Amino acid sequence: MTVVVLDPAFDLPANREATAPPEARGLTRDGVKLLVSDRGTLTHATFRELSQHLRAGDLVVVNNSATMTAAVPGRIGAQRVILHFSTWLDDGSWVVEARTIDGHPHDSALVAGTTIALPDGVVATLQHPWLPPAQRLWIAHVSGTGSVTRFLRNHGRPITYAYVRQHWSATYYETIFGREYGSAEMPSAGRPFTDRMVTDLAVRGVAVAPITLHTGVSSPETGEPPSPERFAVPEATAALVEHTRRNGGRVIAVGTTVTRALESVADTDGHLHARTGWTNLVLSADRPTRVVDGLVTGWHAPGASHLMLLEAVVGATAVRTAYDAALDTGYLWHEFGDSALLLR
Repeated sequence: MTVVVLDPAFDLPANREATAPPEARGLTRDGVKLLVSDRGTLTHATFRELSQHLRAGDLVVVNNSATMTAAVPGRIGAQRVILHFSTWLDDGSWVVEARTIDGHPHDSALVAGTTIALPDGVVATLQHPWLPPAQRLWIAHVSGTGSVTRFLRNHGRPITYAYVRQHWSATYYETIFGREYGSAEMPSAGRPFTDRMVTDLAVRGVAVAPITLHTGVSSPETGEPPSPERFAVPEATAALVEHTRRNGGRVIAVGTTVTRALESVADTDGHLHARTGWTNLVLSADRPTRVVDGLVTGWHAPGASHLMLLEAVVGATAVRTAYDAALDTGYLWHEFGDSALLLR
């Protein structure tokens, strides 16, 4: 999942990392920049102008997963750590990641049986790695609470990384679509949307439909396979996708999460089948999208596996051109940064 897709790999200057929400920069959510790439033509816009670059009959598919407050302070012996709760498993255990108090990967070897003391007497006991041979994510048994999600609501905060220099409340990590509590990290492509923008889409004749995909934690190790993720594509959304494609409209995914969910239930003929479960699909130029014609996305860090997925939608040349333009014209990266609309 850490294959460098752009060739040569790009360098991201520190001043291109969005270190705070756009609201702290004097912008509204929908006031961030939007780079539109439409079959080789680039247009610079603001996000609130998104509907102007779509057309009647298109379908915008959004992720209704809500962000958990999934980072909890803890201790491994005398060492302070932050424990990230990534996802829950069918047997009630959780996939977790231990990081240092300043948000960097935990620098000590973890072993089965390691206990992590959490607030209110809750204990996470590591069982075995989630995706061996990688050692970053562990399956843990959590004891001392009847409900881990309630525990997270009471004691957790949103997961942040070193480039975000201060803590922001959970409201900054929600999208207007979030209804189903379960993502370790914000499905950030949907963050710039506002209620007014959804109205603009409807007035233009663009439909909106939901899927659910609960994101796990990011920042995988070199050689670590992609994490399976929980998802659901409902019957109504599958039917709308089929209707849109049958009538010549485009299916626009809001984010890599939506793209992964839709493509996980697309057969080789491009027909969609409603399903709920887990997906471990990896999209790339070798496995291009079958139903997704474009996506709204943030800007991903050098080497991020998400770049493979962008190539699966619009091809390597379009991704390279868009990223070059974003680097040349001051776009900001990460979950609080600017956006792109990539169309093929």
